[in-house]
Amino acid sequence: MHDLTEGVTRFRRDVYPAKAELFAHLAATHRPKTLFISCSDARVVPELITQSEPGELFVIRTAGNLVPARTTGPDGVAASIEYAVAVLGVTDIVVCGHSACGAMTALAEQHDLSAAPAIADWLRHAAPGGGSQQVEALVRENVLAQRANLATHPAVARALAAKAVTLHAWVYDIPTGTVEQLGDTATRRPVLAV
Repeated sequence: MHDLTEGVTRFRRDVYPAKAELFAHLAATHRPKTLFISCSDARVVPELITQSEPGELFVIRTAGNLVPARTTGPDGVAASIEYAVAVLGVTDIVVCGHSACGAMTALAEQHDLSAAPAIADWLRHAAPGGGSQQVEALVRENVLAQRANLATHPAVARALAAKAVTLHAWVYDIPTGTVEQLGDTATRRPVLAV
């Protein structure tokens, strides 16, 4: 906890003063252009990877960057997606998976999750995996599956029909810092030349 409080002190002393005008503007304005859905893995930091300023990304982080298909009943992920699309009017949605994903590793290697029932239940929203499937392949399949799940959410479906939003599937490679955009057939295309 000491590291966190020191970080807050450095933020208030060094970062905030340099961006005080931006924060004053953001106090009354919330208009991000991109909904960025990534894994809750601590090694994946959307604002750092994209070099975004505060207020530019609306971020949802879930284990395995999972986006459950729309169902009835309370759902924090669905509520956040709806808010980003229907209220904030984001024009792009990125689902970003990553290398060495623990959730995809558990599926690909068929880990025994009987002692972690909440995790096992959550992972049912992932692309099917297991057997001899490689983690890297499952990461890619899962990102595409989660991008497809987005279209089951009514606000996203309406925005897609109106051509008001574009869906993207990315994979971030932790050891190299590269980001690849996946097509419908998991064709790799670099997002940025690195």
